[in-house]
Amino acid sequence: MKIQEVVEHLNGRFLPCYQEGWDNCGLLVGDAMQEITGTLVCLDVTMPVIEEAMEKGCNLIVSHHPLIYKGVMRLTPATETGRMLLQLAQQGICVYAAHTDLDKLSWGVSGELIQRLGVENYQVLEPVEGALKKLVTYCPTSHATKVREALWEAGAGEIGNYKHCSYQVHGEGTFCAGTSAHPYVGEIGQLHYEKESRIEVIYESRMEKKLVKKLLLAHPYEEPAFDLIALTNSYARIGLGAYGMLPQPMPTEQFLARVKETLHLPHLRCSALNNTTIEKVAVCGGSGASLIGKAKSIGADIYLCGDLKYHEFQQAEGSIILADIGHYESEQFAKEIIYREISEKFSNFATQISERDKGFICYV
Repeated sequence: MKIQEVVEHLNGRFLPCYQEGWDNCGLLVGDAMQEITGTLVCLDVTMPVIEEAMEKGCNLIVSHHPLIYKGVMRLTPATETGRMLLQLAQQGICVYAAHTDLDKLSWGVSGELIQRLGVENYQVLEPVEGALKKLVTYCPTSHATKVREALWEAGAGEIGNYKHCSYQVHGEGTFCAGTSAHPYVGEIGQLHYEKESRIEVIYESRMEKKLVKKLLLAHPYEEPAFDLIALTNSYARIGLGAYGMLPQPMPTEQFLARVKETLHLPHLRCSALNNTTIEKVAVCGGSGASLIGKAKSIGADIYLCGDLKYHEFQQAEGSIILADIGHYESEQFAKEIIYREISEKFSNFATQISERDKGFICYV
């Protein structure tokens, strides 16, 4: 099978359309039309990881962090990135990155992390905005069920934990068919009155083309009337970070011990341990200082993330515990998410987690 089949599967699961504007997700290097020989999963693409892929016969590397963030002005061995890109090209190895798109999935990096810490019924900490739209259409009442079901089949009508959500109201439509028209009902040149239903459904903007195509196929009219309306509602399934409740309040030091054990941390950097117990937990895999205010606003007892600077700890202000759990350490489970997504879908080639993928920070 082709590498492209894996790429298409990952695109459908990790949704690169939700990546941050500065990010670079998806297929970054190589010819995806070649036959796949094996996949190696890592957090960072480094020369040791590339050499491991070569030794294990893997011609696809799937990483969390992109190898290329910005434009490459020169492709020479003068830089580490240049040396890696040249080696990848010479060896015919493709590289795919799932970064902030994987970060933003409710079951992605932060979701995996918070579940491993024993938090239940977690939610996205900072849902994205502008991802939802509403489709409004009008059709003969006799066809309303068919049209509505076609829109559901295309993925519209999901609100939170509910599916097949829609609104319908009945009224009367009018139109007069022109001489070149082929009307489903009514006569050319005559004003026609038709009992119609107005149907409304919410959908993710990423599925708009598919949704409109389904609508046109299911709708009986030659020229269906429909509106595509942008919404400002936040979308609770997609966004950065996660928060939820522990089954029972836990002594702070006991919870911190759980964090260290789960993430294999030799130590933690924390603000003052002003809370004696922990119940509401907020996390963000990777650099998460920008979400400190959000964690405080939802009343979290503790907020865990990576890359906190000295003065950012000051934002705790005695109302929350801030803990820096390390960038690599907070995202380490991304490798297992990616591994599961590939190995559970494809069994005709080997998928392995890199043994040489290491964080760039050492603890001594």
